[in-house]
Parts: sequence; structure tokens; C-alpha cells
Amino acid sequence: MTFGLLISGDLGNITLCHFLNHYALKFVMTDKASKKIIENCEKNNIPLFIGNPRTNKVNTFIIGKKCEIIISVNYIFLIKKNIINLSSGLCFNIHGSLLPKYRGRTPHVWAIINNEKKTGITAHIIDEGCDTGGILEQIEVEIDKKDSGWDILEKYKKLYVPLIERVLKKYASNSLKVIPQNEKEATFFPKRSPEDGLIDWNWNSIRIENWIRAQRIPYPGAFSIFKNKKIIIDDANKIKYKYDCNLRNGTIISIKPLIIKCSDEAIKINKLREINSKQFKLFEILN
Repeated sequence: MTFGLLISGDLGNITLCHFLNHYALKFVMTDKASKKIIENCEKNNIPLFIGNPRTNKVNTFIIGKKCEIIISVNYIFLIKKNIINLSSGLCFNIHGSLLPKYRGRTPHVWAIINNEKKTGITAHIIDEGCDTGGILEQIEVEIDKKDSGWDILEKYKKLYVPLIERVLKKYASNSLKVIPQNEKEATFFPKRSPEDGLIDWNWNSIRIENWIRAQRIPYPGAFSIFKNKKIIIDDANKIKYKYDCNLRNGTIISIKPLIIKCSDEAIKINKLREINSKQFKLFEILN
């Protein structure tokens, strides 16, 4: 079997390292930010395309790049038919959710925010939609109460290659089945940016607690604005606390410890992030 890989980031590089040791690679496509992937391909003389494949620049690169199987892992671009058609046998993606739920970007972060108890990874056929192709295999992953988005990714790192190997084994034995996604159960969540981390103190305490832990370091983080300063919060938990119910949500109702009113209970802030090499201490925030 010959392969082409569409890969980005750490998950993509883990996949690349596995394939360099076990399979014949015809080509790799990645983005310019995936430095480890670029270095590994150059070191091993793997034909490499860097950038958006939905531009005309890719047309010259794909000449002579036919292969049996194309695999996409953590790839940041949608894929058009000219790439899909390079595969003579199978073209599939590994997506970080239990499809058809949580199509789109950063699904593991959205799953934590939405208080899900489990997530997972799905191998599915690549079509021209966004995570819409038929399901090949899935692995469930529990979301523990303290898991951050980064913690879930660490769990995923151990599962991507085994899931790929499960698909390849069934493909080789002609026992691979494709299960169409149930569109009635499908959900989609958009790409997140650092600016999307703003906390709305009108939310209930569970959502705020999940919002904070899903995005804690090394992610950009959940934040609030106090006296024109961006305050990033990396750890917090909901608590019961007596306060005047007429107070506006987002009011600081205790300084030591730092407790903030929300719509139902209160949020205790346990850890603030260092910003611009300066640790914001409590008195610096509140004065």
C-alpha cells in the first residue's frame, strides 16, 4: 500500500513518525506552522506541499502523486476533489469527536464547555463537506471532571495511530464497513480564536467552570476584563456562597478568596495566568 498524508500539528507529526517507520509515503501536505512535520519530511526526502491546497499552487504538486490511501489527521484545510481523487482505494480522516456530533474545529474543547461526559475520535470517509463522510471506526474517551482541552488531546495522542491501524487492517482484509452519518443527530461548532474566551458572568456556574477548564494553559484561556486589563483565569470552581441576589452578575463578592457572582451560584478563582511576564497578584487586580 502507498500513502499520502494530510497532517498538521502534534497529532499529525505523531502519525507521520509512525508512517516513516512502517509504510511507503508518496507525499505529505501540511501548513506552514507545522514545523516538526516540515523538518521530518525534509530530513526523509518526502515530497511536501506546504499551504492551502484549495489554491492553484497545488495543481503542479499533485502531478504523479496517485496513491492507494490518503489519511488526514488534524489537517487545518478542507479538501477538494482534486486531492480526494489522488486515492485509488481509500481516503479518510480522523476527527476529534464522536461524529455526527461536534463537526467542525476544536470539538474536544466544545465538548468540555457543553458539559459532556464523553468524547472520542472518529475515522470517517473524506468528502467535500465538513466532517460529513461515512463513519469507519470510533473510539470513545471519557471526560473527567478536571480534564482540560489539553488533557483530552493528551489522551487522543495515544489513540490516533491505533485507530488508523484498525482501519487499515480492515481495509486490507476487505472487511471495512462504511456507516452513513445520521444527519438528524449532527451538530456543528465553529473555529475558536483567543478572543472567543471572554467569560459571560450571566451564564450559570457549571458553564463558567467548564468554560475556564476547557481553555486553560497552554490554550489561550478564558478571560474577563477588570479595569481595562485582560485577566486570564486558568482554574476555578463553582461554590455556594451567600450574597445579595440584587447584585449584578460578575460582581466581586469576596477578595480573599476571590469569588465572583454569576447567575445561579458563585465562582471561586483559584489560579490566574501570568501575562506579559508579569504575574497579576490579587491586590494588582483589585486596585
